[in-house]
Amino acid sequence: MQREITVGLCLGTLLGVLGFCRLFFGDIISGDYDPIITPVISTVVGISLIGIVVSGTIAGSMLPLIMKRLGFDPAASSAPFVATFADVTGIVIYFSIATLLLKGILL
Repeated sequence: MQREITVGLCLGTLLGVLGFCRLFFGDIISGDYDPIITPVISTVVGISLIGIVVSGTIAGSMLPLIMKRLGFDPAASSAPFVATFADVTGIVIYFSIATLLLKGILL
């Protein structure tokens, strides 16, 4: 599990930095948002991507082991559950981070 968390952190950090840069520099170039809000929204997306990738990595690596221990076929049952779990936790992670960082700015 420690190795999976490390891989998830590395991949999540890479995607988080790319997401941050895309939003930050894209908004600065296009001028669509207020310059004060752009860094905060970019930070929300960057941090959220890290959390989403790490939680998806943990779920994807541990769920087949749990399913096997419970007597279910890990190959048949883990793919739909991992996808659903990653989607739901991704939304929860994103909105939780957005609520924490945007309180008083946009909320």
